[in-house]
Amino acid sequence: MVFSNNDEGLINKKLPKELLLRIFSFLDIVTLCRCAQISKAWNILALDGSNWQRIDLFNFQTDVEGRVVENISKRCGGFLRKLSLRGCIGVGDSSLKTFAQNCRNIEHLNLNGCTKITDSTCYSLSRFCSKLKHIQNYCHELVSLNLQSCSRITDEGVVQICRGCHRLQALCLSGCSNLTDASLTALGLNCPRLQILEAARCSHLTDAGFTLLARNCHELEKMDLEECILITDSTLIQLSIHCPKLQALSLSHCELITDDGILHLSNSTCGHERLRVLELDNCLLITDVALEHLENCRGLERLELYDCQQVTRAGIKRMRAQLPHVKVHAYFAPVTPPTAVAGSGQRLCRCCVIL
Repeated sequence: MVFSNNDEGLINKKLPKELLLRIFSFLDIVTLCRCAQISKAWNILALDGSNWQRIDLFNFQTDVEGRVVENISKRCGGFLRKLSLRGCIGVGDSSLKTFAQNCRNIEHLNLNGCTKITDSTCYSLSRFCSKLKHIQNYCHELVSLNLQSCSRITDEGVVQICRGCHRLQALCLSGCSNLTDASLTALGLNCPRLQILEAARCSHLTDAGFTLLARNCHELEKMDLEECILITDSTLIQLSIHCPKLQALSLSHCELITDDGILHLSNSTCGHERLRVLELDNCLLITDVALEHLENCRGLERLELYDCQQVTRAGIKRMRAQLPHVKVHAYFAPVTPPTAVAGSGQRLCRCCVIL
């Protein structure tokens, strides 16, 4: 239907812009595009970003090129919450980088069948789209994915990624604070090639999840579990048994880890042959006994012990006598000597030690 200028003017005068926008919000994208061609006034209304919060381009997959996605992102900006590019094989990394920069409120993104995208797209999404909840990626060749600080990512999103990316080798989930053991279970069941897992500050993860992960992902080489505050020595036991290639492990602020866990780690195949870096900052139950156990780790190159209050200088020196090549970073906080006069400010200075 084509309106005359008088008809259009009458409609626009009778109905306020807010009501017209409300009416337009119920239209699908095809109808919106048709309305945009009727007149300049309707073009503005139809292409208002508020009408483009949810877009599914599957029916136009063969026609959608990168510039279409770029134009949509510039038009919709912060309004866009959900976008499906399922089957849009003409869309690549460059267009999705522009999209990520412009649509930072995106929550749901379906890239199923977008065969041109690579890890570069994942980097762009992780950098700019902090509100992203679901990545339905299904990129079967994907080997590395960084979702650091995507704080709204849920288990459901990680499960979908794992089911579609069986070749995944490196995954960063640090700062994704909503994740639970369901994500670790999905990794264990779907991603046997996983070599690097960064899960710092994922405080809901437990021994149960890491047990399943360790029993299925035998290629693990690097793990960052800083501030996974619920894990205990049980996780270390499972890693010791099932992950012989482990080279670097961060357990900083995992305050339930004890000397017994370090014993199992140091007596394992990875402890004897592979372990190079171990971070134990703020592991308050670790004592000099753990350092004695670590003397079995002949390849150890760096050990972090900041604020391990039960570790002493003497313990560090004894360990380094057996492992002279290892660099130990520790901090001995100031303590008040028993003979200090109250209010005198006297302290025995204990400081940062790099040996």
